Amino acid sequence: METRWTSLTRSHLSARYCQRGLMCHGGSRSLINLCGASEGGGIIRRSPAVCAACPVPPMLRLANLPHAKEIVLKAQILAGGRGKGMFDSGLKGGVHLTKDPAVVGELANKMLGYNLTTKQTPKEGVKVKTVMVAEALDISRETYFAILMDRACNGPVMVGSPQGGMDIEEVAASSPELIFKEVIDIFEGVRDDQALRMAANLGFKGPLERQAADQIKRLYDLFLKVDATQVEVNPLGETPEGQVVCFDAKINFDDNAEFRQKAIFAMDDMTESDPTETEAAKYDLKYIGLDGNIACFVNGAGLAMATCDIIDLHGGKPANFLDLGGGVKENQVYQAFKLLTADPKVRPKTAGPWHLSPLSVCK
Repeated sequence: METRWTSLTRSHLSARYCQRGLMCHGGSRSLINLCGASEGGGIIRRSPAVCAACPVPPMLRLANLPHAKEIVLKAQILAGGRGKGMFDSGLKGGVHLTKDPAVVGELANKMLGYNLTTKQTPKEGVKVKTVMVAEALDISRETYFAILMDRACNGPVMVGSPQGGMDIEEVAASSPELIFKEVIDIFEGVRDDQALRMAANLGFKGPLERQAADQIKRLYDLFLKVDATQVEVNPLGETPEGQVVCFDAKINFDDNAEFRQKAIFAMDDMTESDPTETEAAKYDLKYIGLDGNIACFVNGAGLAMATCDIIDLHGGKPANFLDLGGGVKENQVYQAFKLLTADPKVRPKTAGPWHLSPLSVCK
């Protein structure tokens, strides 16, 4: 669910590479295909995922892409902004297009095993272990479309813009009039008139308007089926052949639905997660590591955010966000203290006759 952060806490947490629940990039295409939405027949005709454990031959065999006129390589990490990212190998960008199969292996070798840094990763970046190789399709026009949970509306909303293929935050800041929103009634679902209106606002015309509306309704079916908190398609584009295609997607899932979405959560790659956050999740602790040296141990997400803000307001820097939750048990408290005291950034300090750890405990 969307959370309303205060300004200071938002700045803390936006710097962290963290999402609530499971986030899926690569597997989103198969899920979109499953719901009947079009994600481009050629997109899933990819060569097998390239493993970081073995070098890629310079002339990579593309048995699954025999007729591809152009090939796209995309680094598979759970972070946005990959196209503008930077590898520590010196390669610029986590997305590359080529018409020469001979350079596919060369590009893959500059991605695999190297850290890719984007605006959504830690400063040191995230190691790329898989590269998707697929047929590139021509796009004549790009739009943005998403379905997400909005607390202000007490339910799901559709958000769209005719300006796709770029950071939607930039569009919202520079051209807010190009952001369109439709509140979805959870009892009725996406009505036909809503889907058609959104398709028209996205700039689809003629028969493409109906085609886009059908895609929108199918994406909402997917949103419900997989217990998503967000389905983001960027770009939702049209091809020169007159097809509406979901070219790229990101899906966030509600972690409370793990018990009935076992196949989806089995796709989760914990190797990209912060080890402390992974350990905290074992005990149902909501932990996000930050850059400061004052540990926060709090019961309640709102109070935890307020504590981070207060520390920042008075010149300190929180080392973490930690919400114990309302039904906390003794073992969870014990494990939370273990996590906090194991953080090398949290150092004891002396204050008068007492030896205090810089730990903020709130209930």
